[in-house]
Amino acid sequence: MDTPLFAGRSRIRASAVLVADRIDTSLLNVTIRIATTPLTIPAGESGCAVVFRYGAVVLFGLQPIEEAAFLSDLRKLIKDPHERLYQEQAEIDIEPDADERISQGVIVLRDAKTERLQLVADVLAESVALERYEDIIAKTFDRVEPMAVALERGDWTYRRSRELLSHIGGAMLIEHKMVGRIEVAEKPDVLWERVELEPLYARLATEYELRERQAAIERKLQLTSRTVETVLDLLHHRRNLRVEWYIVILIVIEILLTLYEMFWATAH
Repeated sequence: MDTPLFAGRSRIRASAVLVADRIDTSLLNVTIRIATTPLTIPAGESGCAVVFRYGAVVLFGLQPIEEAAFLSDLRKLIKDPHERLYQEQAEIDIEPDADERISQGVIVLRDAKTERLQLVADVLAESVALERYEDIIAKTFDRVEPMAVALERGDWTYRRSRELLSHIGGAMLIEHKMVGRIEVAEKPDVLWERVELEPLYARLATEYELRERQAAIERKLQLTSRTVETVLDLLHHRRNLRVEWYIVILIVIEILLTLYEMFWATAH
């Protein structure tokens, strides 16, 4: 863990890719492990890869052709890879005497030791995962609004009510993945052993707005859920009102039949 990576190189390119909802790291045929939490392995001719169970992989120091080959091999081991790859790239400068910071979009580190790369990888991986959830939530908003308009116009079907229920389920699933798998609100495991790196992680998390983006997603999830639940409540209210009218009509018919029978009996 204390052996510097990329010795002699002053700039490293980092590329984060979200390839699936989950990666079973036990399927990776790895003979050499640089670190285990998260799994960090050699990749390419002189680079490395950090693999996260929630479906993200971050590549350091690989040429574009090496990245493509690594991702192609990785996707073969994944059961349900995403059709669209969400990506995030960053340049890393190694400056031993500099303050660690983000300057004009470039991440400045004192060295390329594993722990620092893992922190960068954690932030980039969370960023691409949040991008996917932001995209899903935006599409959900676009689908829910026409349903609410259709209900207001009275153009409603059972199929659409099932679609609303699926949206509630989708919102709950996103929240489960964010909290249970990615753990955006939790600090990386490496910080439990290297507390002196917390300022670096704080700067990175602030630069990529991880907390703000997570909070925005959670607000949109809550708004989506409330909107869908409100529409469903209105739908159920209309159905209940319709049933009540059916009951009233049946009672009126029964009264009319009773009056008719009484009149018929009196007339004869």
